[in-house]
Amino acid sequence: MEALALPVRGFPTARRLVTAHWGLLIVCAGFLLAGALVFDDYGISWDAPIQRGIGNAALDYLAGEGERAFNQLRGPADEYYGAVLEAPLVLVERLLGLEDSRDVYLSRHLLTHLFFLAGGVFCYLLVLRMFGNRLLALAAMVLFLLHPRLYAHSFFNSKDVPFAAMFMVALYLTHRAFRRDTLAAFLLCGVGVGLLVNLRVMGIVLFFAVLALRGLDLLFAGSAKERKGVLLTGGAFALTAALTYHASLPVLWADPGQFLDVLRAGATHPHTATNFFRGEWFYSRGGLPFEYIPVWIGISTPPIVLLCAMIGVIGLVWRGARRPWHVWRATPLRFGILLALLIVVPVIAVLVVRSTVYDQWRQVYFLYTPFALLALLGLRWVLEFSGNWRIQSGIYVLALAGIAVTIVSMTRIHPLQSDYFNSLVNRNGAEWLASQYQMNIWNSSDMKLIREVLEDHPGQELILSNEGIITQALLLSEGERKRISRISRKGTIFFRGILTDHPPSQKKYVHRIYGSTIPLHTDVKPPEIDNPESIIDRAVSTNPVFRSTATIYRHGKMFIFLREDCSPEDIRGFFSVNVYPVDVTVLSGREKAHGDYEPILVNPYWRDVVDDSGRCAWIVILPPYPVASVYANQYTDTETLWGVRFGVTLPEVDPAVLASAPIASSTFDVYRDGDSLVYVKDPCADDDMEAVFGMNVYPLDPVDLPADRKRDRFNALTFRFWDNGVRVGDRCVVVVPLPDYPVAGVQTGQQDYEGWIWDVNFGVMPPQVDMAVLAREPLARSDFAVYRDGDALVYVKDGCTEEDAGAAFFLHVYPIDPSDLPADRRQYGFDNRDFFLWQYGGRAGERCVAVVALPDYPIASVVTGQYDETGQLWVVEFALPE
Repeated sequence: MEALALPVRGFPTARRLVTAHWGLLIVCAGFLLAGALVFDDYGISWDAPIQRGIGNAALDYLAGEGERAFNQLRGPADEYYGAVLEAPLVLVERLLGLEDSRDVYLSRHLLTHLFFLAGGVFCYLLVLRMFGNRLLALAAMVLFLLHPRLYAHSFFNSKDVPFAAMFMVALYLTHRAFRRDTLAAFLLCGVGVGLLVNLRVMGIVLFFAVLALRGLDLLFAGSAKERKGVLLTGGAFALTAALTYHASLPVLWADPGQFLDVLRAGATHPHTATNFFRGEWFYSRGGLPFEYIPVWIGISTPPIVLLCAMIGVIGLVWRGARRPWHVWRATPLRFGILLALLIVVPVIAVLVVRSTVYDQWRQVYFLYTPFALLALLGLRWVLEFSGNWRIQSGIYVLALAGIAVTIVSMTRIHPLQSDYFNSLVNRNGAEWLASQYQMNIWNSSDMKLIREVLEDHPGQELILSNEGIITQALLLSEGERKRISRISRKGTIFFRGILTDHPPSQKKYVHRIYGSTIPLHTDVKPPEIDNPESIIDRAVSTNPVFRSTATIYRHGKMFIFLREDCSPEDIRGFFSVNVYPVDVTVLSGREKAHGDYEPILVNPYWRDVVDDSGRCAWIVILPPYPVASVYANQYTDTETLWGVRFGVTLPEVDPAVLASAPIASSTFDVYRDGDSLVYVKDPCADDDMEAVFGMNVYPLDPVDLPADRKRDRFNALTFRFWDNGVRVGDRCVVVVPLPDYPVAGVQTGQQDYEGWIWDVNFGVMPPQVDMAVLAREPLARSDFAVYRDGDALVYVKDGCTEEDAGAAFFLHVYPIDPSDLPADRRQYGFDNRDFFLWQYGGRAGERCVAVVALPDYPIASVVTGQYDETGQLWVVEFALPE
């Protein structure tokens, strides 16, 4: 085995390349040939058009279009994605003059895969530099490239897999920099790490790792000259990485001040999604179970890699315990520890920062880069421990056998390698896997099925009604694309893009994986509805529930969305309907991940009817449970065409309450219904439904408030119109429960980012006042009469107006002994309280009453009154005898 060792001090010359690295050339040729044979078998991701837009925006910005270049991006956060790969992909597309969508995306397939293979080459170079062993280097390269999921994604995923490949490049440059310890090497390392962070902000872990390692080198430096060198190279690395990141991110060219915003967006990721894991759906923004990432890696990584990686970790622990001083110095052992930390630290960071990870584990595919290198360390240590060349040869044979098993598995399930599961879990069959784990996340494996349907039904139109399925049509030929429609018509084929166990009534178009089938799609036409034209006619004879681009009618458990004189051009885009139940506890499974609604209707569920007059309608069947409201919208890739929300079940409100006079009136009338407030507007406009309400609740006793609100002496609530209400016809009704403690008064209204749009104040529960007190002569009389009731003052006005109730009160209390005052008030000689009526009382009918507690020390006199922005409205002064 020693004959295989080749000390490496630099890149080999071109003359020696073939003779010294013939194994590398053979492996590269094999992967290139395989890629050329299969690259058009894969679909594309939903994100592919967005990623392409990032590249277009970067090139257009360089061409002088300024910030207008970013207008083509779908969302503001998209401009935060780096263009270090996307811009070259689009540049090649432009240089070659590619215009047809099939040519464009197939070129992206090839180039993205080449970038992935380049990562494999750098894996070879890294291991060769570490150990000088070509066989080990080839084994590492093959282990890295033959992860089935990464291999499949390397064709259609231009962000996650390129990041993993660039991680390998950056690790190579890092190892090279510490081995050479020269300024030039660390400058090159800074460029690599800067490009890595550009691809994904998570690459910043390697940036800080390099600085930490330089810090250790500084700590163990033996002379001032060495320390100076460490500081120089470390600083040059950091500066070069930062400048490279800035230079490769177009949004920072326009506004460098967005640097922190970009990092923050990349760390937390603004996108929301749901995850299906171990048979349960959960919301990605709510945080991941701690075992989510380890389990996904464990069940979807080839067993040979898992076994070798476990040995690698055990070897690190054992060698670190034997030679702990090697952990702190620039040794191979320290680099191995770094690899382990580059797995553990990002996983902890994801859990702590609550970064959004979804679609299986594709956002953290980069973890496989250090994982594969740890596996290589494990393989090397087994070889080293064996000592005998015969045993070593057997170990190589076993490793090759493990790789061969992976290749066979990948071949069996082609082109579904993106749904590869290892033998630890796949023995239960594909149906069980689909019931436990998310599969076919981008519908990118559906190209083969789409082509099969087109071949089976020549000359017929194919309906691709799921957004992810529709995206795949970009890879079809121009003639095939002409047979694709988003608008269903009678007599066409309906291709359903969902995971379902519902048996189709005709031929199955299924994915075959692990010897069994997953029924993902059915052709046939949409599910039949008995006499749909009759249902539509009867619904149209009633008043519409809502009018928008489509007029909406109610017919029992159905909603009908009707368009007159419609055409495919009129009905462009996708449809979506969310159903909000009266009782959210009826939701289960995936729907619970959305929080409070069930997306019962996405494109595949539309029941469509078109008659000869050009009228078209969509029939939506509601779920069996009571529904409070429905939100429906139609949208394209770039805009929302229309969106409406309307009530199905009116909140239960006592009719006698609405027949009485409201407690307060403004844009909405506010009523009291038992333990709730009812907001009503009739007629209600679309803008009213976007209202954000605020409600400040003042308790009779502040001790009832939550601990964090006691200082404010009121509880502040904010809610949207649709959180607590519905629109039925032209009337908007919102029902908001009051807290479960006694409430004195309320300030409520609508808010925006500038403050109150309108607000009203009213008493909910008049203070308890001894009527004998009010029968006496008041201590003072002005706009309000002021009485003494034990340890409180009582303010009363009959015939009280909203203006009276809206003004602020002040109360100056003068003690007999000034030393009784709080320390911060002694210089003034009195205790001061400013308050509003509804904080200590309220308006009940035509009478306003407020009860204000006095301090618990002896009081000589009081000055009180009301004021507004113009000054004092009235003021009285009186002695306060015992």
